[in-house]
Amino acid sequence: MVRVRGLRKSFGGHVVLDGVDLDVREGEVTVLLGPSGSGKSTLLRCVNHLEKPDGGFVELGGEIVGYRASGGRLHELRPRHIVRQRSRIGMVFQQFNLFPHLTVIENVTEAPVSVRGTPRKRAAEHARELLARVGLAGREDAYPRQLSGGQQQRVAIARALAMEPRLMLFDEPTSALDPELVGEVLAVVRDLALSGMTMIVVTHEIGFAREVADTVVFLDGGRVVESGPPEVVLTAPRHERARAFFAAVL
Repeated sequence: MVRVRGLRKSFGGHVVLDGVDLDVREGEVTVLLGPSGSGKSTLLRCVNHLEKPDGGFVELGGEIVGYRASGGRLHELRPRHIVRQRSRIGMVFQQFNLFPHLTVIENVTEAPVSVRGTPRKRAAEHARELLARVGLAGREDAYPRQLSGGQQQRVAIARALAMEPRLMLFDEPTSALDPELVGEVLAVVRDLALSGMTMIVVTHEIGFAREVADTVVFLDGGRVVESGPPEVVLTAPRHERARAFFAAVL
């Protein structure tokens, strides 16, 4: 479903992604691991074109994200076409980014109604189903300030799912949570994995990666250093940098 080839991205003179290749099959979970600054979050943001790559490309379902190919070159799509592509990709950030002035159900229905033109009644019915799925039935009329961090992140997941994406991206979804709230969010992500949702997850939760990932990708210095099944990458990595990293965190 996802094909990344030769992806490069720099900020000023700092190279963040240096020729990244990545494949994610439909229904699989890929977990990105690596030290801070290794390019994991930037890679996610390039997948849904929140960051424009300096080189290379991302394909989703055979369609280049953010560009069209013509005459051997890539030409950036118009904003409305990019919005259409992005609507097929759900993203959950470190921070919850909920609208504080909207209720839980209004947060979840906003994008389907305003972007897709879904009738509000139908959007609300779907939102209630999603909120029940993430364990928040009965909290539809609450405001974000009335929820714990874990509950707010679960609303953010429901909001992303409301657009019925083909791909879900998670950028360290538990890093802003108190330790006792991490488990409830990971349980929702685990349920999505079991349901067959295609996902790319950036996380520092090694145990979660071991349990859920089909593929673990270790990045360092903007490059893919190691990639493979979790039982291989996490227990017997071939690259010295990966061995040093996992020895320090496991």
